[in-house]
This record gives sequence, C-alpha cells and structure tokens, in this order.
Amino acid sequence: MLSAMTRWLNSDEQHTWRAYLTASRALTETLDREMQRDAGMPQAYYEILARLSEAPQRRMRMSELADAVGSSRSRLSHAAARLEAAGWLRREECPTDRRGQFAALTDAGFATLAAAAPGHVEGVRRHLFDALSPAQVDQLRRICETLNDHLTR
Repeated sequence: MLSAMTRWLNSDEQHTWRAYLTASRALTETLDREMQRDAGMPQAYYEILARLSEAPQRRMRMSELADAVGSSRSRLSHAAARLEAAGWLRREECPTDRRGQFAALTDAGFATLAAAAPGHVEGVRRHLFDALSPAQVDQLRRICETLNDHLTR
C-alpha cells in the first residue's frame, strides 16, 4: 500500500534523478570498458591499485581498503586473489591481529598502474571534465561534497 506521507518526486526532481542515474552509469561503464580494452583490467582493480599506491608503504589493511573503494570485504578478497595471481598485489598477515591482513602493492602492480594511469586520466578528462564548463566542474564538486558529507555522517 502506498503511504499518504510519501514525498513523491515532482517532475523536475524525477527528471534530475533519472538524468543522474543514466549519466553516472554511462560514465562508469565507459571508463570500465576503456580500462578493460587498454589495460586489461576492470576499473575496480585500477582503483584498488591506485588506493594502494597512495597509502604509506603502498599497503593498507584489507578492511580499510574495502571501505576506501566502496566494496564488501568478500568482493575485495576475490579481487585481491586475482590481483595477487597477476603479481600486482601481495597479501600479508597482520602481526598484531591474527584475523587481519594487509594488501601491499608490488613493484609489478605499481608499474601496471603507472602504465594504465595516462589512459584513465585521459578518459576521465574526455568523458567528464571536457563536457563541462569550469563553473559546472565547481558545481559538481560542491554537489558531490555535500552528498558525501550527508551520506557519511
């Protein structure tokens, strides 16, 4: 039964919501397709490698890495197994927590990331920033920061 208290979207809000969904999905799919074609890995693996490259000593606890990339722990564990098989990541036991593990970026993983980065940056620039004016980029950043603040409190 539909609640009489539901605040339904008006037509402008509905149009904005659908435009957001379509644009964000299309951008994600385009960048993923290009990453697969050009670097032989999905965008999600690229993000894991990038996060590790920015971490101290190129390593993070698996739980922190999962949170950073917005992944479940089981999905990250599956990705880590594939990245480990490729020689791009190494899992290390945590000396202070027997249940914890670290993910560490290998030199081969860093080299793979470095090779993929120019194409990724070009794709982000071409498909996102080049389509927007500087004022729109600023608006998009502010909107995303507001949403992130709201959703992570």
